[in-house]
Amino acid sequence: MNNLHLATIAIMAANILASLKGFNNHTFFERYKFGVGAIQAGQKDRMVTSGFLHVDLSHLFFNMFTLYFFADVVIDWFGPGKFIILYFISLVAGSLLALYFHKNEPYYSAVGASGAVTGILYSAILLEPGMRLGIMFIPIPLPAYVLGILYLFYSIYGMKTRLGNIGHTAHFGGAIGGYVVTLFFKPDLLVTDTLMVLLLALPIVLLFVLGKMGKI
Repeated sequence: MNNLHLATIAIMAANILASLKGFNNHTFFERYKFGVGAIQAGQKDRMVTSGFLHVDLSHLFFNMFTLYFFADVVIDWFGPGKFIILYFISLVAGSLLALYFHKNEPYYSAVGASGAVTGILYSAILLEPGMRLGIMFIPIPLPAYVLGILYLFYSIYGMKTRLGNIGHTAHFGGAIGGYVVTLFFKPDLLVTDTLMVLLLALPIVLLFVLGKMGKI
């Protein structure tokens, strides 16, 4: 693994500083978290600022730990500028999907960099689908694309059942953002890795089919 790039350090620092401020200042936290009612009332900045706040240290650590592992893959392919663009588009995509699915729930709220980080993760998987990743309870590392697809299917299940206190919708939206921007930056993947592009699109297509059918 390469040393942390300055772009990754800057994003991590912004998350850490904003989260620490939120831990110690309830008014700050409440003003900048994702809140459907507040966003619909005009506070659109929450769609970005909420991505730099976290509930607690473990929430913050998990997101930054995941970013640490996959940021270099994206930076190695695209450079720091496009990495930052991809990060922020994924963040906003996560917020937009959450706003769409929860538009009739004015009290729905969320925080965390998970949407943006999932976008980086999904981009890295699309760029390096042969990476092998290990997760808890599975002793043998699996191909990255398998885990990526399974994770999004799990997110659909989480959205449908409201599983846990987790922003599954933002995770999924971030993955869509990472997927689309990666293909925009590197459209030749549509030719060189057509099967992988199609496989990683399956859960995205399923989500919108289920949404159209009113199943989510």
